[in-house]
Amino acid sequence: MIEKRRARRARLDIYLNKYVGGVPYLARTSDISPTGVALAHLIEPSHEDPRVGLQFQLPGSAELIYIEGEVVRRWAGKNCDRSGVRFTLIAERHRKLIGEFVERAAA
Repeated sequence: MIEKRRARRARLDIYLNKYVGGVPYLARTSDISPTGVALAHLIEPSHEDPRVGLQFQLPGSAELIYIEGEVVRRWAGKNCDRSGVRFTLIAERHRKLIGEFVERAAA
């Protein structure tokens, strides 16, 4: 498989709210970068609209992050469906928080 990621990523194992059609569903992250996140789908309906909202807190931070994104890849995981979400609307301070988290994890 050809690696298409352009940004450094960090392992991140947290639960988050994934909004599909304005309704929150539980998802779990596996890694994150300042430009996107990999998710495991836990409880959510099948949907074709690639637009999603994400709401979460990074470990060690009290800041609630809200990001809008687009599902750019879907695949079947070992125990659940998975997807890659590219961020399309993110506050600059949240992108910076994620970037700092990734850099700390890489150190």
